[in-house]
Amino acid sequence: MSNADQSRRRAIHLLDQVLGEGKLLSECYAAGALDKLTAEERARSQRLATDTLRNLERADRVLQKHLKKSTPMTVHNALRVGTVELCRGGAAHGIVNEMVDIIARHRRHSQLKGLVNAVLRKVADQGPTEWAKLRVPRLPKWLRSPLTKAWGAPAMLAIEATHLSGAPLDLSAKPGADLSALNATRLPTGSYRIHGSVQVSGLPGFSTGDWWVQDAAAALPAQLLAAHSGESVLDLCAAPGGKTMQMAAAGATVTAVDHSAGRMARLSENLERTGLSATVIVGDALEQTGQYDAVLLDAPCSATGTIRRHPDLPHAKDGSGFGELIELQAQMLAHAWTLVKPGGRLVYCTCSLLPDEGECQVEDALEMFPDMTVGTRLREIGGIATDWITEEGGLRLRPDFWSDEGGMDGFYMAELRKAD
Repeated sequence: MSNADQSRRRAIHLLDQVLGEGKLLSECYAAGALDKLTAEERARSQRLATDTLRNLERADRVLQKHLKKSTPMTVHNALRVGTVELCRGGAAHGIVNEMVDIIARHRRHSQLKGLVNAVLRKVADQGPTEWAKLRVPRLPKWLRSPLTKAWGAPAMLAIEATHLSGAPLDLSAKPGADLSALNATRLPTGSYRIHGSVQVSGLPGFSTGDWWVQDAAAALPAQLLAAHSGESVLDLCAAPGGKTMQMAAAGATVTAVDHSAGRMARLSENLERTGLSATVIVGDALEQTGQYDAVLLDAPCSATGTIRRHPDLPHAKDGSGFGELIELQAQMLAHAWTLVKPGGRLVYCTCSLLPDEGECQVEDALEMFPDMTVGTRLREIGGIATDWITEEGGLRLRPDFWSDEGGMDGFYMAELRKAD
C-alpha cells in the first residue's frame, strides 16, 4: 500500500469520526487514529481531512449532480476527499485509482468501487470548472445565525473567507531570543508568523527553546495581564501552556492549573524545552484557593474563534452544550475573582466569537462585583486597533482582522481591576 493510499485511508476514517460520530479531530488523534503512520503520512492525512472539512460544502455541491441516491458515509467521504483533491489540481489518474482501491479493500463497501470510479472520473473532467464558480463555504446555520446577528453579514462573509484560507504558524519568543534564522514576519503585536507548511520541530530555535507555537491572538491575554518579576500569578485552564510560558519568561512566579493530565504533561514538556519554570497542578479551577497578585482565566468555551485552525468544530458540534459552558464560565469568573488580592487584577478571556462568552460575561461580572473595574492597559499594547476595543472596555478579536496577513483567532479578553 502506498504512502498516499495510507494517508487517504486515514483521512477518510477521520471524516467518518467527525461527521458520523461527532468527534473532534483532536479526540481522534488522542485515541491513536494516526499512530501507525509515519510523520509524513500523518501530516498528509491531517491536511487531507482539514482541507476536505473546509471545503465540505463545495465538495457536496460538485458531487450532488453525479449521485442519484445516498451512499454509505465512508464511501461518501472517500468521494469528498477525492473531489477536493481533484478540483484543487491533483493528478486524476493517481487519485481516482487509489480511492477505488481503498473502497475495493473495504470489507463492507467493496461492491461500490465501480461507483467511486465512475463518479470521480466525472469529477475529474467537470469538477474543476464547477469548483471555480462556487461560493466560499458557509458555516452551518446553527452557528452562522448567531454570529451574523453579532457581527453583521459582511463581517460573517469575511470570517468565512478567512476560515477557508486556514491559518499560518504563529510563534511567541522568549525575551532576548534571536529569531532571525526563521523565515518569519514580526506582527504588530510582537508575535512571529510563518506562512506555508513547515515541520515545527525542525525549525531553528525549537530544540534550544527560543520560542513556542501560539496564535497571535492567544498571545495577547498574557500581554494584557503584564505579569512581572516579584508577582505571584495564577494561570487557570492553563494547558497547553503558551500563556504560562509568557508569564514565566517575564519573571513572574506562576502557578498553572488545568484539569487535563495529558495536556498538563505537554505543558511540562514545553516548560522543560524552553528552560522556564512554573508550579504545575492538575486540578479543578473551581477548587483552587489562595491569593495572587494577578490571575489569568482562559475559560473553557465553544472555541468558535479557532475554526480557521480547527475546521472540524462546526461539523462535530451543534451548539447544544454552549449553555452549560456559559454557566461554567460565569462560575469560574466569580471564583477567580476571590483569588485576586486587593489592588490586583484578573484577565478573563475566551477563544470564542460569541458575545455571550465574552462581552456579556464581563458586563454581568461588573454588575455583580462592586470592587471590579475594567483596566485600560490594552490601549498600551502595540498593534491594537482602537475599533477592536469594546463598549465595556474589553478587546474583541475576529478571524478576519489582519486578513491580508493570514488573519487571527477569534478571541475576547478584558483586564479586570480589584479595588484596594
